[in-house]
Amino acid sequence: MREAEFPYGEIEGKIGYVFRDKSLLRLAFVHSTWSNAHGGENNERLEFLGDAVLELIVSERLYRFGFRGRALNEGEMTDARQRLVSQKAIAGSVGRLELGKYLLFEGGAANIGEKTTASLFESVVAAIYLDPGGGYPAAEKFVSEHLELSGEENYKKRLQELLQGKTGEMPEYFEIKKAGEDHAPTWSVLVRAAGLTAGGEGKSISAAEQEAAKKMLGLLAQRGKEDIKRVREQKE
Repeated sequence: MREAEFPYGEIEGKIGYVFRDKSLLRLAFVHSTWSNAHGGENNERLEFLGDAVLELIVSERLYRFGFRGRALNEGEMTDARQRLVSQKAIAGSVGRLELGKYLLFEGGAANIGEKTTASLFESVVAAIYLDPGGGYPAAEKFVSEHLELSGEENYKKRLQELLQGKTGEMPEYFEIKKAGEDHAPTWSVLVRAAGLTAGGEGKSISAAEQEAAKKMLGLLAQRGKEDIKRVREQKE
């Protein structure tokens, strides 16, 4: 990814937030290797702030809502927070959003490990928090939507695992479209799998993909029931 090609709108669609100060969005994606080679600031200060904001968001959510519908005591909240904001968990969210490909860095891919990927999520959290149109509510919304905090179903993951187990194929998401005002867009997307197509809508591309995956799982389940019924009828 080169600086002149930085796709602000594409990233905003994935994270579900439109920046007023676009420079904050770009800064969140500047790795230290890039700033060392080209000058300017990198995302390390944003990462520092984002780590604190993320911990507060997760702590407050655990205090108010518990985890998977169950209230937690202090020790349980501490353990749950450590799992939810672990390097692996945060890097997984970046992977699902496919944000790593927008990182501005120099050198080979060896410079970009799990720690760097996790740091990118924290930098984005801080950038949203600092943006004039964002603040804590917008940062909390981003974290709640893209980090698995409540044990809610990840339909994209379920669909991928189902298909890989049965056919080895991957679902294909396409026809991504944006509608509505820039400050409050609605995204639509189609998913194709096993010869079937389903659509979904959401306030971000990720949310639309989750809805499309959920509908696809329903279609596949229905086809499975029809196949079983057909086999039974043939036996009779």
